[in-house]
Amino acid sequence: MDSILSSAPSLSVIIPAYRSSESLPPLLAELAKILPTLTDTYEVILVNDGSPDQGKTWQVIRELSAQIAWVHGINMMRNYGQHNALLCGIRQARYDVIVTMDDDLQHPPGEIVKMITLLREGDYDVVYGTPAHEQHGFLRDIASQVTKLALQSSMGVDIARKVSAFRVFRTILRDAFANYSSPYVSIDVLLTWGTTRFGAVITRHDERTIGKSGYTLGKLIRHAVNMITGFSTLPLQIASVIGFTLAMFGLLILVYVIVRYVTEGGVVPGFPFLASMIAIFSGAQLFALGIMGEYLARIHFRTMDRPVYTVREVTSNQRLEQAQHE
Repeated sequence: MDSILSSAPSLSVIIPAYRSSESLPPLLAELAKILPTLTDTYEVILVNDGSPDQGKTWQVIRELSAQIAWVHGINMMRNYGQHNALLCGIRQARYDVIVTMDDDLQHPPGEIVKMITLLREGDYDVVYGTPAHEQHGFLRDIASQVTKLALQSSMGVDIARKVSAFRVFRTILRDAFANYSSPYVSIDVLLTWGTTRFGAVITRHDERTIGKSGYTLGKLIRHAVNMITGFSTLPLQIASVIGFTLAMFGLLILVYVIVRYVTEGGVVPGFPFLASMIAIFSGAQLFALGIMGEYLARIHFRTMDRPVYTVREVTSNQRLEQAQHE
């Protein structure tokens, strides 16, 4: 079939799956319509991220890979998280451009053409499909914005506010993080290790009609903390600024006490005032120690050499079979 894009790149579509036995078949049906119009060479890699559904999701992936030659599956040993699952799939991708998307039908496959077009015509290395409006609840939207602020600090690029799980990028970028082995993974931060050429385009974002999101408010907050402490020194810098500011404030209080003593011949009354000062400085010290503790914990986990992910099983594909031994 002729491609609608001249000199279209070959595509590897990576989809992390989590309790998505019902949504994967219709999603693959949509991809089967769209992908042949984009390129002649493509594949879809479904990564089951330890779905707690008695093996239903993995069974569906196995059936789809048996029925469709360009569909391949990877079954993780346990739940490692969306970004870890994506990293596993990215490392097994065989083609020029990687597309990542969710398994819940909220990312319409037809919108991939917008991102591919901008990737080529805009001379970008990464293009995000940014939804015009978030389709979550109020608290989830707030948590999502906080996460993007943390991501902006970690990535160091303005495009962070437009980041989404619907993205396309050149496969060669994975060479920049080929040896990455920390259990804390953020694909968007890792991509900045290979390029600064990011773009974004508004894409349709459908409402979820099957199942429930695996991203809770608590998980989003933990993800934001992991990003900002795992890929940035901003918290340490904030702790330093707070410590310095309070130290200067304490020095001013000391000067004030001395001046009052010299000019009035007495001490400043007020135990509550003194107690509040002690509380402020104690809190600042504990805050700084807590931040340093977060960094020490990450150093500790790195020394333990915990794997980013481990693979239990793959569907029949020579490239993917090697994942079990890497």
